[in-house]
Amino acid sequence: MNSYFLIVRGPAGVGKSTISKLVSEKINAKVYHYDRIMKGFGYNYIPGEKWVPLHKFISADKKMIPKFVNLLEKESNLILEGNFYHVEQINNLVSKINFLSVVVTLKGSLETCIKRNKDRGEKMAREVIEEVYSIMPEFKEGIHIDTDDKDVEKIVDEIMNHLDKSIISPTCK
Repeated sequence: MNSYFLIVRGPAGVGKSTISKLVSEKINAKVYHYDRIMKGFGYNYIPGEKWVPLHKFISADKKMIPKFVNLLEKESNLILEGNFYHVEQINNLVSKINFLSVVVTLKGSLETCIKRNKDRGEKMAREVIEEVYSIMPEFKEGIHIDTDDKDVEKIVDEIMNHLDKSIISPTCK
């Protein structure tokens, strides 16, 4: 079987980390949280800016892509999880990591994201949830899953069904 990577994206509070963890267990993948990567490089949000600028994400990509490629060459699957609100960053990762990839966009209403944020360990301020929600661009490619009124098992099942149809052999479940 060939290695592949998933990009799991969506607004803050939609369930990316939870879903990524559960999917990673099913496909034997390592999860990389882009928020943590960015923070580790000191590429944090700049007060007064609408978002972290694209060039900072591209800089982080340049540093991380060799590691990602190395892991994929060793036949490890990866999940890159984050907001990915710069479509150019998604395109950069997909074009520079020469392995099969799938982009999974998790969608949910603002109310759902705010509600789920209340149940997470590290809660975000409501204003941050609202701001990130307002800047999430549409990304037409990949898998789109509406998370409203669905439990995590249903969302994971939907992702796995899409993956089964496109890239996973039946022995990987």
